[in-house]
Amino acid sequence: MAVLDRVAIDERRLADRELIPDPWFVELPVISQLRREGLDLDPRVTVIVGENGSGKSTFVEGLAGRWGGSLTAHVRHWRPEHSHEDSGLDRALLLTGERPRPQGGCFLRAESMHALFGAIDRGAGPHEGSVRAFGGALNTRSHGESFLAFLESLLSERGLFVLDEPEGALSFTSCLRLLALIGLVTDGGSQVVLATHSPVLAAVPGATILEFGDDGFRRADWAELDLVAHWRAFLDRPDSYLRHLFPG
Repeated sequence: MAVLDRVAIDERRLADRELIPDPWFVELPVISQLRREGLDLDPRVTVIVGENGSGKSTFVEGLAGRWGGSLTAHVRHWRPEHSHEDSGLDRALLLTGERPRPQGGCFLRAESMHALFGAIDRGAGPHEGSVRAFGGALNTRSHGESFLAFLESLLSERGLFVLDEPEGALSFTSCLRLLALIGLVTDGGSQVVLATHSPVLAAVPGATILEFGDDGFRRADWAELDLVAHWRAFLDRPDSYLRHLFPG
């Protein structure tokens, strides 16, 4: 059994208005499909791509919230603290996977990374020593360096890694380093769910790619992704795009 095999919707919890007062996310096509079919995850890496508004972040944040809440009380810094922006989807998710839950991994997203790393730098959790071994406090470094150092500190901890658009903190070279780290964590038995707009990160060897869109989600090959086609076209002829943005 993989760390996490399947994600589905618990309709009983979804209908509980005390638990989820405003389930606005049910209007998203990907959530409608999730309610009908559930979603089986790749035992190693699932990559999620799609336009802004397609539900990528809503899904991965809900997944991370549900998974993190199922870990034992002594596990700290697996995810950021809840915020008022959380959708509530986590309360409706039903996760099927390994028991007991592997306690390693993390949830990283750009919006909350600074606060999460600040808590670690203050010595508020078990990762402090291992992170400092990579050169000091996380928030004294660039976003990209702190991001990669934190992941490197977790390589020996088997579990679930949920990454929401990490390319926002990473250069091209750092994206390649992240690909190498993903290979290391999955070789160690961990599992990765990655939401991205980057054709580089979407190219994880052997990953299952899910494209989120107006019709829900579908499996796709890297070479046929819209984001790959758009980046190729732009890099081949940037003027064909830029002349519409900067006329005259």
